[in-house]
Amino acid sequence: MEYTGALSEREKTDQFLDKMDLERERGITIKASPVRLKYRSAAGDDYILNLIDTPGHVDFTYEVSRSLAACEGAILVVDAAQGVEAQTVANVYLALDNDLQVLPVINKIDLPSADPERVRQELEDVIGLDGSQAILASAKHGIGTEAVLEGIVANFPPPGGEREKPLRGLIFDSWFDPYHGAVILLRIFEGSVRTGDSIRLMSTGGVFEVSRLGIFAPGPVEVESLGPGEVGFLMAAIKDLHEARMGDTVTLHRRPTQEPLTGFPPLKPMVFSGLYPADSGQYQALRTALEKLSLNDSSFTFEAEASQALGFAFAAGFWVCCTWTLCASGWSGSSPGAHHHGAHRGLSGHHPRGGGAGHRQSGGFPRRGRHRDDRGTVHPGHIHVPRDYLGGVLKLCEEKRGIQQEVRYSGLNRAMVTYELPLNEIMYDFYDRLKSLSRGYASMDYEMVGMRPAKLAKLDVRINGDMVDAMSLIVHRDKAYVRGRDMVQRMRELIPRQLFEVVIQAAIGGRIIARESVKALRKNVTAKCYGGDITRKRKLLEKQKEGKKRMKSVGRVEIPQEAFLAVLKV
Repeated sequence: MEYTGALSEREKTDQFLDKMDLERERGITIKASPVRLKYRSAAGDDYILNLIDTPGHVDFTYEVSRSLAACEGAILVVDAAQGVEAQTVANVYLALDNDLQVLPVINKIDLPSADPERVRQELEDVIGLDGSQAILASAKHGIGTEAVLEGIVANFPPPGGEREKPLRGLIFDSWFDPYHGAVILLRIFEGSVRTGDSIRLMSTGGVFEVSRLGIFAPGPVEVESLGPGEVGFLMAAIKDLHEARMGDTVTLHRRPTQEPLTGFPPLKPMVFSGLYPADSGQYQALRTALEKLSLNDSSFTFEAEASQALGFAFAAGFWVCCTWTLCASGWSGSSPGAHHHGAHRGLSGHHPRGGGAGHRQSGGFPRRGRHRDDRGTVHPGHIHVPRDYLGGVLKLCEEKRGIQQEVRYSGLNRAMVTYELPLNEIMYDFYDRLKSLSRGYASMDYEMVGMRPAKLAKLDVRINGDMVDAMSLIVHRDKAYVRGRDMVQRMRELIPRQLFEVVIQAAIGGRIIARESVKALRKNVTAKCYGGDITRKRKLLEKQKEGKKRMKSVGRVEIPQEAFLAVLKV
């Protein structure tokens, strides 16, 4: 952007296209960001380039796939020090599935540990691209910027489509604006749209009048029309958040197209969590916030539920646990009112009489003895790791109940390991432990394949005999005791002391497998007795004991947010 003049020296900041606070805080790209650049080539020809900056993290593959559906080519950026990683391979396959031209760029060649020639060889051996065509670059120092722009012009085909045909535009992102309603980000494939046109959203049939059109260059700039090949935003006072669906086709109401675009396959959420407002008066505000989030993230779903312990709430579904973590962080700072997070869970199921049923919540899991076959979601994990750390990675996968499928060596001191891993074993800390074992050099990509038989059990938490359903987990039977013990020990440290004893228990069915107690606060009622008969002291102590017993029967234990989050770390 700086090279083409779209961004001045005064406007330049780190992570300019990362608009979310979480993106800047975590140092990762979460949402794709479009930008339009004007470029004059070395031959003197003028071009308009529509670029989309996409995430590289494995957990945001769906965000990448949506953006690729709106493009003609993909720039594959590979770290000159790290080399080809698992997400590199995954993103190349996504680009090839969309019939895109791939332009490899080896970035960070200024690093002392950079080895561009090794990375060129990896591009050929692991991916199958021509390593000699890779462009060497350093975004930090501006090296190779012109070569990348020239490579785009030379290798990527211009967008097709005719302006005279009926409008066909693909919605690949959307978000909510409090003043303008749903804002649609779309790519025009055929036809054109102007301010004031009546448009139709083909999946819902909703008709709206376009109030604003614009592009990002890189800031928002209003325009009169958008034509074939252009990427921009559209506002049409869409107040119903369910109208603007990602993957939908936008066409003109008076002259509609007969063939909608393919769109995107629906993404099933795999990780589920309960969201409970700490104040019941904030229930509706939380619902509104969740509706806005579902507009921006198509993999996010939610529905109302009720908890015996915490009242009315929502069961939220996420594609991956990283998305859950980021959303939870965002809500903590932005959503109205405090809220509690229930334990996150993977998709599980059982076969009661040969039939199948999926459970998003542990509350729907049957009691012991009422089913014959439990089943858990599994993912094939493709792990790229240097050979020096291969042993530790294999041990970690075995510890997580993985089944080894394949081990391949690239011949350049790297190996690719494929394991079939249960989702509930990799949801929380697997990626962190993988990075720790390999000193940051290992990477992982995974995909959903289905469900496999597994020995699963529902682990319940009871506080003073009352079950807290928001903390229930579905765990493997072999690890149920260890997880139950760790859970109650963590909660004992986090639940504050009360005027009565708090008993924390972990149970499977009717069997208690772990127990801890939070001792009661004690007032010295005998302090005012300086002497006399011992029966006076006994009477005061018995009276205190009866009061605590009565208080325990009617008192409520306030469970802090930290105790809910501690369940996730078990």
